[in-house]
Amino acid sequence: MHDSPKAPPADSPNREEAIFDSVVGLPPHKRLEYLNQVCGSDAQLRQRIERLLKSHDEAKDFLRPPASAVPERTLVVPASPSEEPGDMIGHYKIRERLGEGGCGVVYVAEQTEPVRRRVALKVIKLGMDTRSVIARFEAERQALAMMDHPNIARVLDAGATANGRPYFVMELVRGIKITDYCDQNQLDTMQRLELFTQVCHAIQHAHQKAIIHRDIKPSNILVTLHDGVPVPKVIDFGIAKATEGRLTDLTVYTELRQFIGTPAYMSPEQAEMSALDVDTRSDIYSLGVLLYELLTGHTPFEADELVRSGIEQMRRTIREQEPPRPSTRLSTMVDADLSAVARRHGSEPPRLVHFIRGDLDWIVMKALEKDRTRRFESASALAVDVQRFLKNEPIEARPPSSFYKFQKLVRRNKTAFAAGAAVIASLVFGLGLSLYLFIQERHALGRAVAAERRQAELREQAEKGLALEKRMREMAPIAEKFTAAGQLMSQGQLEKAEELMSEVPTNIPQVSIIYSTLGEIYARRGNWPSAIRNFSRSVTADPTNHLAYHELAPLLVQAGDMEGYRNNYQRALAQFAGTKEPAIAERIAKDCMMFSPPPDDLPTLARMADTAIAAGPTNRAWPYFQFVKGLAEYRRGRPAEALDWLNKVAPDEGIPTRTAQVYAVTAMADYQVGQTNAARTALAEGIKIAERKLTRTDRVDWYDQIIAKVLLRESSTLVTGAAASN
Repeated sequence: MHDSPKAPPADSPNREEAIFDSVVGLPPHKRLEYLNQVCGSDAQLRQRIERLLKSHDEAKDFLRPPASAVPERTLVVPASPSEEPGDMIGHYKIRERLGEGGCGVVYVAEQTEPVRRRVALKVIKLGMDTRSVIARFEAERQALAMMDHPNIARVLDAGATANGRPYFVMELVRGIKITDYCDQNQLDTMQRLELFTQVCHAIQHAHQKAIIHRDIKPSNILVTLHDGVPVPKVIDFGIAKATEGRLTDLTVYTELRQFIGTPAYMSPEQAEMSALDVDTRSDIYSLGVLLYELLTGHTPFEADELVRSGIEQMRRTIREQEPPRPSTRLSTMVDADLSAVARRHGSEPPRLVHFIRGDLDWIVMKALEKDRTRRFESASALAVDVQRFLKNEPIEARPPSSFYKFQKLVRRNKTAFAAGAAVIASLVFGLGLSLYLFIQERHALGRAVAAERRQAELREQAEKGLALEKRMREMAPIAEKFTAAGQLMSQGQLEKAEELMSEVPTNIPQVSIIYSTLGEIYARRGNWPSAIRNFSRSVTADPTNHLAYHELAPLLVQAGDMEGYRNNYQRALAQFAGTKEPAIAERIAKDCMMFSPPPDDLPTLARMADTAIAAGPTNRAWPYFQFVKGLAEYRRGRPAEALDWLNKVAPDEGIPTRTAQVYAVTAMADYQVGQTNAARTALAEGIKIAERKLTRTDRVDWYDQIIAKVLLRESSTLVTGAAASN
């Protein structure tokens, strides 16, 4: 039994939509009765409602997905009658049809007055021309007219046809999609990034004018040539905002019908189907999808798969599923596909993957964060970080912390974690406190060095986040000890924190993090025995923690424990000899070559140096990799080859530890090839740097400071016959 719904007020701003919502679920005989009641003598209103009902009924079979995935009420707006060449819309004569979208048709038109020129004219389709849409359209005209940016197709005019259908008149852009342009011209990754930053600046300009694009995708970014220079042009600004109203299932189905690729660029908040909750950060997500596609040739989620999965699964995927990083996506492609992508980049597959892995991964993934508060705060911030990458500067984007990964695990498993929520919260709080002092000191002591030397460390910590998630439930019984130890560390009571941690079993890998933090703080305070004790415990708790080995090695040498150094050397080499990670290979190899290693180990150390070098010059740590290659050549008795590599590492006063190391080994290599004067000069430069800048133990790179002094002593003994006094 269907009771007739209550009629909406006559002055309701969305009366047509409200009437349609009420009548669509009624049986035919009830529809007639209801329309007679609410429309009365308003014939135009009744005609619009009846047209919408007819469109709805005719489209049912076309868009009927599985019953569980589709709401009962689904409206699809059919294509409107097309204007023909020669027809006039205002002062514009239609010349040819360019394309059709879910809300309108785009034509090439000729403006007849006050000037004659070719323009692009987009006219809103029948069925979208309700009074509320037209009102919003008119309110937005002034904002659209304010936009003036070289990478935005300018809006020249706006108005309504004779029958009241709104239209936009825009600059005519004769170009091709940005992705097609890049692929057809085999633009390398750097050139693609240059184009992308221009798009970001255009989006930022629109955001400053209070315009959200909402439909950023390659077909809305055309590349045209100005004097032979490619210029991206963003089109269709404001159209979605002017026509969508609420982002309901209705608009999603319309988009699925007309633009199959659009869901692939939809932000998680757009997938929530609430236009009221969409802000400029939605465009940041779409820019991230665009960058992902420019780098890999694919969107994070394949458009066809999203559409086939049905509307609810599509929304769930966009909101909840984490896409693979760009470099992971490339490395998991079949060889033929990867070769094709690399060819379109004018590159080779291994080199392309290595170039994207790391900084570009983190930039893209920050833009694609599900939580919009963790994305770049603006399109310009995204552009600036890309430009930092292009200039070989440290980027702001960083891999997600273990804490953030743990938060997401809890959200995915709320029921399982409900009982232990209080304990876990205490654990996270304690860990945060324990690291606070350490992070504050690090920032104060040198951001440039930290950014360069800690890049791989951050990546490693992020990868270990999964291990933290899997073991978190096992840690609940000892959460109180973690919390208490963290509080003590934040208060500077390191001895009490260490005593408390001694009660925690060392077979829990996460204990390694606390011990490493204690070791780091002790080392930078010059307390070598306590630092050695805690780093040794860190290695015992987690034998895969390469940073603990790396920082323990110079500490043992500094303390004069050469037997301990050799034991650490053998354990580290056994654990990491086969690593494929350049940063790990560089660090462990350098630790093992502080002194001349056993001859049997030289081939292994040379291979590790080659693993670092394979990362290529685009890697931020490239100067470190060049140095370790030169050191390996010298230890192998090849001083001339060593000099070839060492001379490529430019002295950098901002990184005195590395510069001093380079001078020390260069001096020894010069001496071995008979260049005594050059050897003495290089040694003098190294000692001068050490005396002037390597006198404090609280440096963020204290371990490299120790290694530099060890190498300078060896160099001084060889070149002058006396050890350097450092």
